[in-house]
Amino acid sequence: SCSPEHTLLRLGGGGNTSSGSGGSGTAAWGVGKRGQLGQGKREDEPEPRLLLGKIGWGVRIVQVSAGGGLVRVAHSLLLTSTGRVLSFGTAQYGQLGHGYDAGKQLSDCLRPRYIDALKDVKCICVSAGELHSGAVTVDGDVYTWGEGFCGQLGLGDRRPHLLPEQVTLGGLEDECVSNMSCGCRHTLVTTEEGEVFSWGLGRFGVLGRSYNDFTYNNDVGMAVPEGEEGHVQGAAARPPPMPPADIDAAVAAANGEAMNALIESLDALNLTLDDPSDQCYPKVIDSLKGFRAVGVCAGHRHSMILDENGSIYTFGSGAGGALGHGDLTGQEYPVKVMEFENEGIRIHQMSAGVDMSMAVSTEGIVYSWGKATDGRLGLGVDVENIDITLPRKVLLGDEDFKAVDVECGYVHSLVIGLDGSVYQCGGVGTDGKDDGQQDLNSEEAHLGYPVPLRGYNIWHRIAEPKEKIIKQTWKKYGKYELQGRSKMMNEGVRSVA
Repeated sequence: SCSPEHTLLRLGGGGNTSSGSGGSGTAAWGVGKRGQLGQGKREDEPEPRLLLGKIGWGVRIVQVSAGGGLVRVAHSLLLTSTGRVLSFGTAQYGQLGHGYDAGKQLSDCLRPRYIDALKDVKCICVSAGELHSGAVTVDGDVYTWGEGFCGQLGLGDRRPHLLPEQVTLGGLEDECVSNMSCGCRHTLVTTEEGEVFSWGLGRFGVLGRSYNDFTYNNDVGMAVPEGEEGHVQGAAARPPPMPPADIDAAVAAANGEAMNALIESLDALNLTLDDPSDQCYPKVIDSLKGFRAVGVCAGHRHSMILDENGSIYTFGSGAGGALGHGDLTGQEYPVKVMEFENEGIRIHQMSAGVDMSMAVSTEGIVYSWGKATDGRLGLGVDVENIDITLPRKVLLGDEDFKAVDVECGYVHSLVIGLDGSVYQCGGVGTDGKDDGQQDLNSEEAHLGYPVPLRGYNIWHRIAEPKEKIIKQTWKKYGKYELQGRSKMMNEGVRSVA
């Protein structure tokens, strides 16, 4: 799993089928300033490094999810084979799900920590967004937590929720959800019946449906990579204009009038985080009626849906050509990627990043499109600074190579092979280095193409790392030293007597 700053990779683990006492079968690398690598320190890791999780003997990690965005926050989620969820990284917005600590502060976690609020449910899927997180239980229930100012939690308001809460609005309580994906400011889920529900900030059309505006006019702050919108816009909500009578009441309250006048003036501002907008609760995407969805992926400002026939539908911002429709035009409703349809290509798995997309066909061929800077798409340096608006095949050197999974971040992406091999496209700059491929150990001709991570295979069992423990040694007295001490003590007793 990739975020704009770091990467998580689930490996084979130690022992027979599970991890040992000191590890988790998970490797992390990238920027670690926010503790999102789970290594117990705030340091960058240029290469994959196994976690010293201390999550328990024989506990196996079955899913990893790397969250974060372009606002310098990042966190990570781990799902165990027993259905427990661990989180670590930035806790500023409550996205770790641990609530306040003893000092009523939201302290970052530098090592994986179990989410106690989910201990009574068994989870089968987790997803980490930019400022929020979510999980799906074995019963098909959805829980969300973290920042909710854009309605991305689906709880009917725009408040932050520091502990996981079940999403029951919009009829989702009666649905059996199979998987979910948390994006930058929005969330997507699929049900066992093939329906897709979306909620959160509808900007760019990432919800794939029509929606109502928030109660009061606000331009929610959202970081975008670059271009005309290369800065955070509208960091605060703007309340509607106050009537003259309400302004007089506010002035009177400021001059020392009764406290009830102050309360009335605050009510007049309509400063509430309760919002009836359908961006704040789940709502089905009606335009997909007649299609059975089996997968969803929420990117930074675009979304992807996979149906049972292997077709991909994309919608949202068309920046960089991330939608794959041959242009840079955004779409407010799901549109099928016809390039795959025309070639008779069926898709098995997909991933949406920041203005980039990747997919794996049922034949194991990798396709990528969108922004291609720094080799993030694995298409070579010939396409640098070019927007790839249609899916292109990614060459991995070996004609017999078959891929099973792809993951997109911001300046990098991962390709997982059927044989367990791992390839990285692009790279996250660590320790002050620039983004892009670092220390390739390859010829110039391979610049911009996928690079294998030597020594790592997701199927191989590897020895778990063990934390060094310094044993304290105690000095033992010999036989004659004890006899001498006993004699001395006896003499001391006689002298006192």
